[in-house]
Amino acid sequence: MEAMNKAFITEPMDTGDRNCPRCGSLGVPVPAETLREHLLPDALRNLSETAYFCPFARCEVAYFDMFERIVQVELLARPVWPKDVDAPLCGCFGLTCDDVEDDLREGTPTRVRALLARSKSPEARCTIMAADGRCCMPQVQRYYMKRRQE
Repeated sequence: MEAMNKAFITEPMDTGDRNCPRCGSLGVPVPAETLREHLLPDALRNLSETAYFCPFARCEVAYFDMFERIVQVELLARPVWPKDVDAPLCGCFGLTCDDVEDDLREGTPTRVRALLARSKSPEARCTIMAADGRCCMPQVQRYYMKRRQE
């Protein structure tokens, strides 16, 4: 049998895509500092430093790692959106769904615009305060537009 030239063998690519072991949703990679902020110490010890947030609101899993170890929502240090609809949409500045509803009732997105300005400021700490480690503005804008169309 002939030896195969390694130049023609394709290694599987690790795209970093990980799916929640419970619901199958694509997980959002989160930095270790996000985990330290949102997990109680016992729960933190159960995950590797490379972990993912499950963004599916109805899934009981908050975080998971590539070994399929999970941390359920009930083990979070505090409620987070979208897992808890009463939690703030914005972990940094506390904007809530009720604030967005008030903007809609008043006919102008005053609070949403103020959040947009603040989200670009040095006081925004999305990597730490947001459960998924990302800026909340895309989620806030989606929520605003969805409610506006209803």
